[in-house]
Amino acid sequence: MRLFERFTLDRPLVMGIVNATPDSFSDGGDHYDAPAAIAHGIRLKEEGADILDVGGESTRPGAEPVPESEEIRRVVPVIAALAKAGAVISIDTWHAGTMRAALDAGAAIVNDVTALTGEAASLPLVASRKVGVVLMHMQGRPQTMQANPVYENAPRDIAQYLAARVAAVRAAGIAPENIAVDPGIGFGKTVAHNAEILAGVPRLREIGVAVLVGASRKAFIGALSKGERPKERLPGSIAAALAAVSGGADILRVHDVAATRQALAVWLAVEKFRNPT
Repeated sequence: MRLFERFTLDRPLVMGIVNATPDSFSDGGDHYDAPAAIAHGIRLKEEGADILDVGGESTRPGAEPVPESEEIRRVVPVIAALAKAGAVISIDTWHAGTMRAALDAGAAIVNDVTALTGEAASLPLVASRKVGVVLMHMQGRPQTMQANPVYENAPRDIAQYLAARVAAVRAAGIAPENIAVDPGIGFGKTVAHNAEILAGVPRLREIGVAVLVGASRKAFIGALSKGERPKERLPGSIAAALAAVSGGADILRVHDVAATRQALAVWLAVEKFRNPT
């Protein structure tokens, strides 16, 4: 299977997170200025990231919106430098103007937490540029999404929503090999919902496009353990990643690229003997 016109999915891909923000839940402020974000992105690429996901607006629970002009100011220099360094860049935004500026700067993928529903111009823009897109599920908005998330059946409800969004973007002319879906771990979900969604990744496979899972350092990991802070959640992040790929996830969005690639190397070696071709 081809993905985003440049990857052959013969192994799970690793998407490294580059937050050019002062307030992201895990590493807000660590790489806020452009030189720091660029250096971090290059380091993640060297550690084995297949894609670098650059964001300029936090979508953590309770986060306040950032003006589009400020988001563009944060991400464009970072994207331009990392693209020049040979990285495949994803822009993490729901603003059409930021998508356009990022694609002009060298991004090849749009990663939208609203699944291209946040702004009317987003879908036609992505379709006209013929770039990759990640469609994510989110119940509500970052300001309120964790207030009281409710589902009848979380994996089924999310899969149905994402299947409908895939149908909509395909109708707009976006090829299936340029689409990935993301169940949105932590975006309007309880701890139980997140565990149930990870167990339900095979249901997402039935949509017929690539599946991305981003569980890295999320709060549910600490909630299931001893309340560890985000940077202390690497073991749980690896466990969630391996649970996701065991269910068929194609892409893992992570903070800790080197550790994830090492874990995947062992998992792939075992899988080769568990399922010999």
